[in-house]
This record gives sequence, C-alpha cells and structure tokens, in this order.
Amino acid sequence: MKTKHIVFALAVTLSASFTSLVRAEEGGSGHYLPGATADFIDALPGRPAFAYVNAFTYYNGSAGASRIFNFGGLIAANVEATAYADTSILLYETPWKLFGGNYAAAVALPYVWMEVSGKVAAGPISINRRDTANGIGDIQFFPFMLGWTKGDLKWDTRFSIYAPTGNYKAGRLANVGKNYWTFEPSASVSWLSSKIGLETSAFAGLDFNTKNDATDYQTGAAFHLDVTVAEHLPLLGGFVGVGANSFFYQQITGDSGSGAAFGGFEGRTVGVGPVLSYATKLRGKIDLVAEVKWLPELDTNKRLKGDYVWFKVALVF
Repeated sequence: MKTKHIVFALAVTLSASFTSLVRAEEGGSGHYLPGATADFIDALPGRPAFAYVNAFTYYNGSAGASRIFNFGGLIAANVEATAYADTSILLYETPWKLFGGNYAAAVALPYVWMEVSGKVAAGPISINRRDTANGIGDIQFFPFMLGWTKGDLKWDTRFSIYAPTGNYKAGRLANVGKNYWTFEPSASVSWLSSKIGLETSAFAGLDFNTKNDATDYQTGAAFHLDVTVAEHLPLLGGFVGVGANSFFYQQITGDSGSGAAFGGFEGRTVGVGPVLSYATKLRGKIDLVAEVKWLPELDTNKRLKGDYVWFKVALVF
C-alpha cells in the first residue's frame, strides 16, 4: 500500500498554540495539546525527504464557578475559552544514520487567536472580564529525531523544546505565549498494513517545564499518550482512512512556586473521537496527506472541558 510511504512529519504541536487557555497547569494548559501527534501522518517519512505540514486547531472549553484557575497571576472562575491556532511545520529527514535510524530535525511555528472570559477576583469582590490575544505563539524546535522503518512498521524517538517566543503579560486572562520553556522527550510507533490497510499508532511523551518568572509559577511535569486505530481503503485515486483517536494527559508532579496559590494542581484529561484521512500521490514524487478529527474531552480533572478539532495537510517532497 502506497500509504505507508506517505507519512510525514510529526504535525505536532500547537501546543504552544493555546497558551492560557485550558486546564490545570498555570493558564489552564501545558504546551502539548491532545491529538497533536496521534497517527501515521505524524510519523517520520521513513526516507530522506523534506516535509511541510500545516495544522489548524480549534478548541472551545469551559468550567463552572466551582473550578478556580490561575491565569497570568489572576484568580478566575466560571472560565470559558476559545482558541484557533494555525501551525506551520518544516521537517527534514536526512540520509545520516545513527544506531541504524535516520536522523531528522524540524521546527513548528504557531499563530494563535484566543478569547478567555471569566469572573476574576478583585479584592473582596469578583468582576466579569474578557480578554483577547493573537500573535505568534511559542515555537517548538525538534533538534533531534531518530526514526527506523521495517516493512509496514515505523518507530522513532524525539526530543523537542518549546521556547517562550509568544507574547506574555502578567495580569491578562489571554496570552499567546506561556513565558516558560518546556523540554519534551517522546517516542512513537506506527504500523500500517500494506495488505489489509489496518493502522495502529501510538505516540507518548513527557513534558518538563521551567518556572514562569513573571508569576513565580512552575507547572508540574506531565505525561501524554495518543493512540489511533483506523482502516485505510483505496478510493478517489488514493487511500481513505476512517478510525478513532483517543488521548490521555496527566500531570505527574504538582505545580509549585509562590504563584501556585491553590497548591499542587495535577490536571488530567481523557477523550476519544473520530478521524478521517486521505493520502495520494501528486505529480512527480510529491505525497499529499490530509486529515480531520474531532476530539471531545470525556473526563477532566482540574481543567476546562471541551472539544478539539484538528485539520492537517502535509506534503512530502
């Protein structure tokens, strides 16, 4: 099946994408977003190649008045957040070998639009407040990726860094940057049968964060896992895939610092949703893959609860 060669770059993150906007870490979220890397599209090409990925993400989530969050040093309840992010990813898988695998590197540049509203503590009272922000978010660098391919099976290990390049201002509900660094070792495995078209893919990672000096808040480390099962069939001159993507995100250490006014938050979110993909060959050696998925959060703890929608388009040259 040609699809096994039409795989790309970890369309990654956007994690930097929604900065102050969803869940228990400071500003309600970590850098990584569920579904950012989840299936065969996010695997390495498996051969020396350049890849370009455009990943568009929409998120809307909310939490009732009983849940309190820290946004940019503000204490907020009854929070609702909406964000749109468009991320461009450039990747190059080299012919250079290390331990039998191909070395690759990449960079992900997100542009983010967001709106956050809630009741903010102002002395002895609370006031309704709404903030908006847009601009370049926190850029994610992949200085090291190493991938192996054996028949229909691909696996790799990666190390990425989220840099605090997005604008951040303490005292705002909405910020497109987080104002701290995140270091993310991760690994993936993806099997796409060339005989029966069945795919099973899994991506796992750990996020380690530095302190936000503007608020003296350090978000705890987190573990995340994305798993996809899908069936791919020949259609429309290429291959169409239909399946499901599930995710699990859990903080494994609590938040700390004087800014962590509510103690060691340890947020969690679990969800599952449908995924639809299409892969084909264009003129020459260019491969095209497109994907859309809807990922509702089914169970959350100390986070907003809402829905992710992803749309990715990738080209491999």
